Amino acid sequence: MSRKRNTTKNASVTLATVVILVLLGIYYSISGNNPGGIFETAVPPVRTETPIVNNLPPAAETPVLPPADISSSPDSSTWEVYFTDPINMKDPAQWQNSVEGKLIEKINAAQTSIHIVSFEFDLTPVAEALIAAHQRGVDVRWVTDDENGIEADEEPGHGQFAMLEDAGIEVRADTRSALMHNKFWLFDGKIAWTGSTNVTESGIFQQNNNVIVIHSPEVTAMYEREFQEMWDGEFGPRSPSTADMQSAVVNGMPVQVYFSPEDEVLNRIIPIVSGAQSNIRFMAFSFTDYPLAEAMINRAAAGVNVAGVYEKVGSETEGAELRTFYCAKVPVRQDGNPRFLHHKLIIVDNRYVISGSFNFSSNATENNDENVIIVDNPEIANLYMQEFDRVWSVATDVPAGTFSCQ
Repeated sequence: MSRKRNTTKNASVTLATVVILVLLGIYYSISGNNPGGIFETAVPPVRTETPIVNNLPPAAETPVLPPADISSSPDSSTWEVYFTDPINMKDPAQWQNSVEGKLIEKINAAQTSIHIVSFEFDLTPVAEALIAAHQRGVDVRWVTDDENGIEADEEPGHGQFAMLEDAGIEVRADTRSALMHNKFWLFDGKIAWTGSTNVTESGIFQQNNNVIVIHSPEVTAMYEREFQEMWDGEFGPRSPSTADMQSAVVNGMPVQVYFSPEDEVLNRIIPIVSGAQSNIRFMAFSFTDYPLAEAMINRAAAGVNVAGVYEKVGSETEGAELRTFYCAKVPVRQDGNPRFLHHKLIIVDNRYVISGSFNFSSNATENNDENVIIVDNPEIANLYMQEFDRVWSVATDVPAGTFSCQ
């Protein structure tokens, strides 16, 4: 009898506790005040585990990545991931072990074709490697931006495009006010190199950037179609969309590729963000798109752990969404690199990685030629999470009072 009374009493106490917590939660969501600090919002500490790049379990039951049908695998013969290291790898003369060195390895190994769609260029060792490839019979062609590519080639420290043209390599540029902002390289119709990294001294030795390489004729063909469109003079909104042909499963790893502006890239990204269940991380050179910020904030309000790092320059302007995150009490920092954090990167649920040349802005969405790659692979996501943690550890909190949240 006494045991039954104690059970009833304990149940009443538990119910009362739940009611109190619910009321405190409602108060916190409305006021933003965290009574007693019971609602934890801190970002997890920097990860220290060694990257795992092999032996990913099969992912046959991995949920479909919206809106296309794709899944997950690991194998260094399927993909490679690289990050610039502007702290320890900052001397352009010592390029051999840098991202530039990895790119030159690909150039030197090419047998039939190297097709390039890349925004800027000022690396003489890369130019020399491309000329050597051309001389051994490789089809080398480059599409670039007019102002930041061809015209900038006349500036001091440049001249690499002139080197290519003098050697018989054709370079074509867009003729639009909007940017041809892509950064992708295609080797032998079977290897696609993309990410945020411009092939410049600043891009590789001063900025925070990433590269992802996919070994797949099917994925490379998606980029080759885009290359051919631009080679034929189709840029910007005039380019036809082939988005329904731009997904593949590569050794079990789901991959999607999209091009802006024709593929409505944000409409591909936001559903993935909105479906986040555990965490979202982002690093952004430019983030001025409110619908994407709103999707992240909504997930944070639903209990998803959201955090991001902004490039400091421009982050406090009226158009930037840093204030939106700050006022929504989503943890955001400004990067600690005295040069640039140049990533355009989102990681969702430790499995989806969204990268490429696409800044989260209206210009990237509506005007510039850009590309985005989306992979569903926990091993790759783990490497990008470690890069996020490294960048987060040297970034700084937004100083109190920077923004008015009235």
